[in-house]
Amino acid sequence: MGMTMTEKMLARRSTTGGQNVVRPGDLVTVHVDTVIFVDTNFVASRWRDLNRIDNPDRIIVVLDHRVPAATPRCAAMHKTAREFVKQFDIKRFHDVGYTQGISHQLVADHAYALPGSITLCSDSHTGSAGVFNCLARGVGSPDVVYATAKGETWFCVGETVRYELEGMLPPAVTMKDAFLQIAGQYGEHTNQNVEYGGSGVAGLSISARKTLTTMSTELSAEFAVFEPDQTMIDWLRARTDAPFECVMPDADAQYAAVRKVNLATLEPLVAFPDSMVRNSQPVAAAAGTTIDQAFVGSCANGTLEDFELVAAVLNGRRVHAGVRFVVTPGSQTVYREANRRGYIATITEAGAVVTNATCGACCGGHMGVLGAGETCITASTRNFKGRMGDPSAHIYMGSPATVAASAIKGVIADPREFLN
Repeated sequence: MGMTMTEKMLARRSTTGGQNVVRPGDLVTVHVDTVIFVDTNFVASRWRDLNRIDNPDRIIVVLDHRVPAATPRCAAMHKTAREFVKQFDIKRFHDVGYTQGISHQLVADHAYALPGSITLCSDSHTGSAGVFNCLARGVGSPDVVYATAKGETWFCVGETVRYELEGMLPPAVTMKDAFLQIAGQYGEHTNQNVEYGGSGVAGLSISARKTLTTMSTELSAEFAVFEPDQTMIDWLRARTDAPFECVMPDADAQYAAVRKVNLATLEPLVAFPDSMVRNSQPVAAAAGTTIDQAFVGSCANGTLEDFELVAAVLNGRRVHAGVRFVVTPGSQTVYREANRRGYIATITEAGAVVTNATCGACCGGHMGVLGAGETCITASTRNFKGRMGDPSAHIYMGSPATVAASAIKGVIADPREFLN
């Protein structure tokens, strides 16, 4: 009986020298290849000074949630992070400035996660890196510190659900809509791994795939992994010459379920406030809902392709007078390229505000926090009550195209009206 991709990776990285087989229910201690610290790890109330680390070359430090510093408390945690980097001579440090960005986008920009490897970070959307055929997971701060000091961690092996992607997305439909379809139809995947493959993968860019692995956190999935292909290999080889070995599932791998998703039949979807799980409907069900703010950004939808899509919707149009439209890149690399291609000019000429790269409004930190009773439609990672500001705010979620269309109309709108 064969193994899934997740099971094979856990077996290969086992500290016992590589187990032949792991099965659901097993506890496996594994070597950790990369540990990522973000600025929130350095909050004074939870930070504990380390006197040793296993290997500084395995550590990445990123200031991303509230950058530039939004408060004196933020400035203090950034200062602590800089002292930590200096103490251990950590080379991969992304401070405010040229290499600034959200940690998960930086992983993609710099090929920090390679096939078959294991990456940890305390941010819940770390699973984003699974787009590169590896295991990546958000864990608690104590687990991050332990892996930093010891170079290992442990996991309980879960069952795996496989999604076979077929067909090609219609115009104005994105992988955010594909995620909302999966979340709405199948609900939570608690204690399960998610595996993505199928003939439809070939038609998807890395950024589109990354949206799906990032959002898989909202399914409560343990790991989310894409099968490797030449598109993925080319992306990595353009950014690193480090060796890696891709991992495919065994032909006789055992799955808790195998489900088909026909991308060609999808339509724009919207998740209604407070949840995405079993809470999405066609955009028509929310159409006409007045909004105060629209937001595109985060590790799920702050890519260059998202900027291109937003610019296409806004081109020659204006944001509704009653709407604040905030657009945030996933990294300054994305920002610079979007600027070079003219997307920034198109977006700002339409009346939207483009911020620097940061988690910002997605986590209710700064640059777009919602007030009492306000309504927002977002293309970010979460729409939980209180996620983006005041708990009485109403947060709908859609694709960047749906959000941009809504910003123009002043109410939730179907993007197909603007993208034929």
